[in-house]
Amino acid sequence: MKSLLLIGQSNMAGRGYLSDVPAIYNENIEMLRNGRWQMMAEPIHFDREVAGVGPAASFAAAWAQDHPEEKLGLIPCAEGGSSIDEWGADQMLARHAIAEAKFAMETSELIGILWHQGENDSLNGKHSVYAEKLKAVFDFFRNELGLPDVPIIVGELPDFLGKSGFGLSATEFKEINREMAKVVAEEENCYLVSAENLSSNPDGIHINAESQRQFGIRYYEAFTKKANISHALGDEDERLSKIYGRETTKNERIYLLSRDFALGKIDYQTFMEKFAEIAK
Repeated sequence: MKSLLLIGQSNMAGRGYLSDVPAIYNENIEMLRNGRWQMMAEPIHFDREVAGVGPAASFAAAWAQDHPEEKLGLIPCAEGGSSIDEWGADQMLARHAIAEAKFAMETSELIGILWHQGENDSLNGKHSVYAEKLKAVFDFFRNELGLPDVPIIVGELPDFLGKSGFGLSATEFKEINREMAKVVAEEENCYLVSAENLSSNPDGIHINAESQRQFGIRYYEAFTKKANISHALGDEDERLSKIYGRETTKNERIYLLSRDFALGKIDYQTFMEKFAEIAK
């Protein structure tokens, strides 16, 4: 089994509205929760009650298409509103993520780290020390996990920041993106993903669900090609259509049926009738 560590702030944790995009279910994609691997369901993170769609699910679904005989586990450790300082060596968020990753590595091979953070540092000149701090974060994670060459995929901040809503304060996002690019250029196995043409929720700071799905495809492209993704890809919607159109397996249909029963969407008799049909 392979695994990915998800770290950063709210746009990695995901704030896209769940109802805005088709759900992604795949029995070969799991997430670490309460010390156990279980089938991925969004929200993957629960850093806040409002957690929703982030980039990880579409990344994982694209990976699963290319590796149909393998499992991929997601390790959710992003924290909404967190600053770069909170991801520094021996800080609580970093310690928690390291502990979760090491636990996951007992039963999986960690093949990558997905990072998205910087909105919190896009003001008051904080960009002037951002590159130094970001490099230290990446070095700390690689050293603590004993994986000096693990790929780290870094997402740019979107250009809707600084214009409206809660995003008004992030006036220096371009400077943060510039500092990210410096770090990526200096670090081995580190790749930058464009946030070109991504759209926001009405709050002006969080990437919406459709754009998060597209972002995840770009993250995967950077991971698999081992290269920066400098622009939006031309076939993101086509790739997502294939993911959404995938036929569910028997185990997935049983999971979804059990979910609907547990949520009170169907009664017991309907559950048993449909279960018998699936189990044939």
